[in-house]
Amino acid sequence: MDHPNTESRRADSLLPNLYLEPMARNLERSLALQKRAEALLPGGVDSPVRAFRAVGGEPPFVVRGAGAYLWDADGNRYLDYFGSWGPMVLGHAFPAVVEAIQQAAAKSASFGASTPAEGDLAELVVEAVPSIDKLRFVSSGTEATMSAIRVARAFTGRKYIIKFEGCYHGHSDGLLVKAGSGVATFGIPGSAGVPEEIAHYTLALPYNDIASVEAAFEAHRGEIACIILEPVVGNMGCVLPAGGYLETLRAITLREGALLIFDEVMTGFRVAHGGAQQRYGIVPDMTALGKIIGGGLPCGAFGGRAEIMNLLAPLGPVYQAGTLSGNPLAMAAGMATLQHLRQHKTEVYARLEALSAMVADGITAAAHEAGLPVVTNRVGAMFTWFFTEAPVTDFASAAASDTALFARFHHAMMEAGIWLPPSQFEAAFLSTAHTEADISATIEAARNAFAAIEVNA
Repeated sequence: MDHPNTESRRADSLLPNLYLEPMARNLERSLALQKRAEALLPGGVDSPVRAFRAVGGEPPFVVRGAGAYLWDADGNRYLDYFGSWGPMVLGHAFPAVVEAIQQAAAKSASFGASTPAEGDLAELVVEAVPSIDKLRFVSSGTEATMSAIRVARAFTGRKYIIKFEGCYHGHSDGLLVKAGSGVATFGIPGSAGVPEEIAHYTLALPYNDIASVEAAFEAHRGEIACIILEPVVGNMGCVLPAGGYLETLRAITLREGALLIFDEVMTGFRVAHGGAQQRYGIVPDMTALGKIIGGGLPCGAFGGRAEIMNLLAPLGPVYQAGTLSGNPLAMAAGMATLQHLRQHKTEVYARLEALSAMVADGITAAAHEAGLPVVTNRVGAMFTWFFTEAPVTDFASAAASDTALFARFHHAMMEAGIWLPPSQFEAAFLSTAHTEADISATIEAARNAFAAIEVNA
């Protein structure tokens, strides 16, 4: 399925040596913007991983995106492999999404009152994710996971939760214990400002380790409210569940009267139309979703069985609120995105699967040809190249990767016009806007990068 701007982008992708020679990027304007930002924002950023501290170099300041590409303030063009950390599954500025936002904005950006669009989008989510009977929209993935845990505690009457080392579920206090994403990138074990009394109720266990889960339930019999996890981890890099792992977690939670919460902020509508739970055939009690359901705008949701969700005010005693929840612009963008995914789901997910396999396997082969240790994990259109020789199955094995080698690779790819996530511990993504020519150029750029790394090693 071609993206609406495919022809012009194909012509661009055939420009001579666009990826094959260093761009000699001029970042003068971006550097000036960074200096200004550092005087006004902590570290010059509103999210730590944007600072490029993990890979070195200076972060470009983005001014626009179209299809699979980003442009910075100095006019440099990049092929985008992080896609706003996952939600841009149809590419940037997808025409139907842009039109929907424009039409909604003309009627006002916010009401603080209910709108028909909330029910319209909720119907699309419930249709795609059958484990959800009811949901509530929020404005971020952090709000979604935080609220889901609050409801789980109320439903079970228990205080303890289980999360897994390297899984990032947003920055609420109880979920920053041994978290992934920027917490892993910067080597932070948790976060200052989180009281020990709150962290005490979070049991952080190794991912893919059933024995530790059984031991936790034995040690805290009748006290564990829920297990929350990324069914496919994206925040220590892409890490897959071992065979039978998710099924066993489901069986344990059912046996122990705890809830199973899938954090599908990254995997929802990306690894399959119904998310990881569809791909692996697991029915969780609750699900958290992120900005993909808002077409990339600030949006999230949490949902599950009706008996659980009916504990929320105004029906029940669990309070949760947000003036911007169900924001009309996000609802409009989400409708345009999810309608397209529903109408073209067979073609969309087949294309994402094929393109992702092509780039993941192609770069792995190029690394091995250069004699460099790379292990690749991939599920659908999310993947990570780990610079290590051993399989990556949990946070400990991910953390054993050569982050200095990754940083050199990242820098070389940026110079070639390929923008990868600026951390070894973040998953990469692509969109339906990427073309086979883009993938071929990316692999060739990686081959040149690996050759340069080998020469300079």
